[in-house]
Amino acid sequence: MTRTILGLAALLASTAIAQADTLRFAYASNATPTIEAMDKFAELVEEKTGGDVTVQFFPDGQLGGERELVEMVKGGLLDMTKVSGGLMESFAPIYGVFSMPYLFDDEAHFYTAMDKPEVMDPVYQATADQGFVGLTYYNSGARSFYLKDGPVKTVEDLKGKKIRVMQSPTSIAMVEMLGAAPIAMGQAEVYTSIQQDVLDGAENNEYALTVARHGEVAKYYTYDQHSRIPDVVLISTAALDRLSEENRAAVVAAAEESTEFHKQVWGEAIEAEKAKAEEMGVEFFDTDVAQFQEAVAPMYEALKSEPEKYALFEAIRAEADD
Repeated sequence: MTRTILGLAALLASTAIAQADTLRFAYASNATPTIEAMDKFAELVEEKTGGDVTVQFFPDGQLGGERELVEMVKGGLLDMTKVSGGLMESFAPIYGVFSMPYLFDDEAHFYTAMDKPEVMDPVYQATADQGFVGLTYYNSGARSFYLKDGPVKTVEDLKGKKIRVMQSPTSIAMVEMLGAAPIAMGQAEVYTSIQQDVLDGAENNEYALTVARHGEVAKYYTYDQHSRIPDVVLISTAALDRLSEENRAAVVAAAEESTEFHKQVWGEAIEAEKAKAEEMGVEFFDTDVAQFQEAVAPMYEALKSEPEKYALFEAIRAEADD
């Protein structure tokens, strides 16, 4: 970790002493709609519990990156965090299904599947034996490829390209099957790596172009929308256990309502970010995704050998609007 365990423990313990039912919630840097949704969650928690439970935020990575924050929730130093579902694959393999390419047909399919308890409960509970569970999700947009030297019109345009991916085995496998060279690294390193030709490009949503300023060094964004990996709000089982049954139900309801709020603000925000990226000189392209789907088809065949993952895949695909 970037800070000592003892120092963090002292900081977080001091906040817990002040009020036993304060939920300590840390997160890394995020897009504005997601920050607004987390703030809405805190507002709803206080409202629904009559002030019995409040949320204290440690924002913008001040306690570390996403992996560190999950470890802190796991170890009892934090009550809550919000991280990418892609990262969660290293804590529970079932989360790797969300990194599977072209899993969701579109945003409507994504919301329909993610809102179904029968689809998501097994995922959220997959880390219960590690001392934390999923509480709700937020949309993190569709991930597409963007490069510094031209658009990705065909699979051939990715051949040999050095592409930044999340630290997710499934994301790495996808990029390899498309003929590119995946490089797993933290988001903070991507700008300089593209600028210095360590990377040819990356894959992410439109916010990466503006908030992370990748649009200054990579001007060609292609909408292949290969994945829609949710953000996941996590809470320690110890935090849930210390709440009364009534307050626990209020926290769960507040989380679900914050997701509905996030849906309202996310779409408009993405369009606004695309407009900002265009002002930066970024060009946007569409492509025929069939060739990309064909290239990664072996990944789905291989998934059949992992029954838990394949069951989730089938449950998600069953929610598609045929």
